[in-house]
Amino acid sequence: MPATPAPAPAPRGRRREAERNDERLIAAAHEALSEVGWSVSVTEIAKRAGIGMGSFYRRYRGKVPLAQHVRVVSMERLADAARAAAEEPDGWEALVRFMRDAVSGPAGTLLPLIGGILPATRAVDQASARLYDAVDALLERPRAQGVLRQGVGAADLVLLVVHLRTRLPGRPERICQLRLRYLHMALEGMRSAPGTQRMTLPQPSPDWEELHLLWDKQPDPRAGRDEENQG
Repeated sequence: MPATPAPAPAPRGRRREAERNDERLIAAAHEALSEVGWSVSVTEIAKRAGIGMGSFYRRYRGKVPLAQHVRVVSMERLADAARAAAEEPDGWEALVRFMRDAVSGPAGTLLPLIGGILPATRAVDQASARLYDAVDALLERPRAQGVLRQGVGAADLVLLVVHLRTRLPGRPERICQLRLRYLHMALEGMRSAPGTQRMTLPQPSPDWEELHLLWDKQPDPRAGRDEENQG
């Protein structure tokens, strides 16, 4: 009988401290970017994380690498939420659980904000592909069971999360209530009861490539022409 491999030792000392700093930086960057927007300074992010600028720059060269990493983490968390929801025995309940977790949690808010400013990286593309796989797999059962209306795709769900995560003024608990209220309305619109006829959705569903274009900065076509004119 093969021996069971020993668990990896827990990180210790400076390594564990660096991991804690990174966790605090990711949380602080997510919070600061959501509240202030892209203009927030790295000094403000480090202050919210409770770490010094030296520790910040030992991990990231600036705001852009940190924001790109936060974007990857956001997509990974959405993918994790989809995989966890897939454990539900009922396909529709799995879909509802994913959407509730995504709308109630912090994962989806920064995709368009950061993507409108920064281009995709290889890590972003890979995280995007994993997110698509997780959400599309989640939709397989409600589709097969006939409880999800035709034409609803993975990109629809992610864009819906982004829309429902729009910043609202007010108390956090009330904002959460409102988001879940409108999520319930949206889910009712996506559900298809057996034996009933639903109106066709009025516009075509976005595909994943189109969603990717929406959350990644596109190259400026004028840049190439300017270079040609200068050559």
